[in-house]
Amino acid sequence: MGRALIVSAGASSNEYISARLAELGYTRPTIIPSGAEARRRMLESDFELIVVNAPLPDEFGHELCSSAVEKTDAGVVLLAKAAAAEQLLAPMSEQGLLSKPFSNTLFLQAIHLAAASNHRLQLLRQENARMQEKIAQVRLVSHAKCCLVEREQMSEDAAHRYIEKRAMDTRRSRAEIAQEILDSYED
Repeated sequence: MGRALIVSAGASSNEYISARLAELGYTRPTIIPSGAEARRRMLESDFELIVVNAPLPDEFGHELCSSAVEKTDAGVVLLAKAAAAEQLLAPMSEQGLLSKPFSNTLFLQAIHLAAASNHRLQLLRQENARMQEKIAQVRLVSHAKCCLVEREQMSEDAAHRYIEKRAMDTRRSRAEIAQEILDSYED
């Protein structure tokens, strides 16, 4: 399973959270006692899950959670006492907020939801990258067709067929053929 970050200053809390995460497959979570150190670690490593046990020695922790949501793909859960949790419900709408005390079942469900959100976000980013690549290829082929229309006086359909046929005949992609055409007209 992925990597987990626990940001908590309490030794007993760290043991509890680590044990529950181990049940879910996060065998060796990174444990950090302060928000500042956690921010540095988030820049250095990718985490699938970040659990912040508020309050921290240098800040409360909700700012750290907001920063983690903005700068990472991790699922984020803030653990806060009930009185503080009520005040943070609106500002923490993008993060998971679990008020203390909580049951073991509720904690595990919150962790599952955070991990699921991380997984969905990664899938969406991969799909976005594929779509961006596809758009780039379509633009490249369209640009090559425009060059053929302008310089070779081909119709758009003829230029399209020319690129398609060359790609099939040479067993290469249309994007490679388009790049080759554009390179030939640069000279």
